[in-house]
Amino acid sequence: MKILTGILLLLLLGGCATYSGRGLQPGLSGLDDVIRTMGQPAMRWRNSDGSSQLAYPRGPAGAQTFMAIIGSNGKLISLENVLDTKHFVQIQPGMTKDQVLRILGPSEPAWTAYFARRDELVWEWRHCNVWQQPARFDVLFDAGKGAVRSTMDMTESQRGMCGEYECMC
Repeated sequence: MKILTGILLLLLLGGCATYSGRGLQPGLSGLDDVIRTMGQPAMRWRNSDGSSQLAYPRGPAGAQTFMAIIGSNGKLISLENVLDTKHFVQIQPGMTKDQVLRILGPSEPAWTAYFARRDELVWEWRHCNVWQQPARFDVLFDAGKGAVRSTMDMTESQRGMCGEYECMC
């Protein structure tokens, strides 16, 4: 009986926060609704127009990061997964780390690497590419300048990583 009660409790608690914000409606849902549905954001920014941006990374096994934009009136303006080509192409050489974070949200800390010989810092995000294959998007920074040097996107099978997670989206 204790095991059954424990399982039911876990299911109820898991139902309190959704992975993707399902049920939230732009223009109707407020900041409190977003936090109640999706939990506390990993990062939060205040914009000059009074709006806020909240980042919800779902890694390392998940392949999405959701960005919620809350208007100055406290209502949800938009909620979208930002780990896609539309957002990756916005990352350009010379951008700062903060600019990258505002577009993609935080990368998985365990996948951050520093290469001393190149003075290069690499941040990495797991995502599902347009062919629904698990892939990794990397942003390579000139560590000394703190600016984007380049980017790279490869499937996990190209990197020989299929043993780490299932190779499917």
